[in-house]
Amino acid sequence: MEYSKEDLMEAKKQIWGVGENMGTEESKKIWEENAQFWDNAMGDESNEFHREVVRPKVTELLSPNPADYILDIACGNGNYSSYLAQRGASIVAFDYSKKMIELAKRRQSQYAKQIEFCVADATDRKSILELKRNRAFTKAVSNMAIMGITDIEPLLMAVYELLQESGIFVFATQHPCFVTLTEKYMTPHSY
Repeated sequence: MEYSKEDLMEAKKQIWGVGENMGTEESKKIWEENAQFWDNAMGDESNEFHREVVRPKVTELLSPNPADYILDIACGNGNYSSYLAQRGASIVAFDYSKKMIELAKRRQSQYAKQIEFCVADATDRKSILELKRNRAFTKAVSNMAIMGITDIEPLLMAVYELLQESGIFVFATQHPCFVTLTEKYMTPHSY
């Protein structure tokens, strides 16, 4: 599906406004409305900024391996979850957008044995703790989502409880000074 530059700009304005002076329900509504757009825009490999800047550094810090049991927070369409699955990890991935999780399950169906996609609210500690399975997570990751979560305290408390004692939490966030409504990103290859 093709999107005009105007469609892209409007969706970005809505999505980037998430977390800024709005409640969780309003934020969730915006993501539900934009889930298909986001899935189409990010595809299997995400965008250039994520591929060239975010993913390499997050992966370096996370150091995923086949022994890992990873919690993927605000997973969107699951493209980073599948990247982790390709490295042998087992993943529980969640997002508060039911529609986004449906799209993730469809897009990442070839990894169904390694990735469990769930609907859970990152602002609700109880909702996150319900993701606990028969063992503690070795690692947790959140890619470019923390800045859009309206209240991160419940998330941080739950992640602490869900991780094994030696577990790590890696997250990437975008500094507000780098938010732009253009398609230009500074990557290692752009200067």
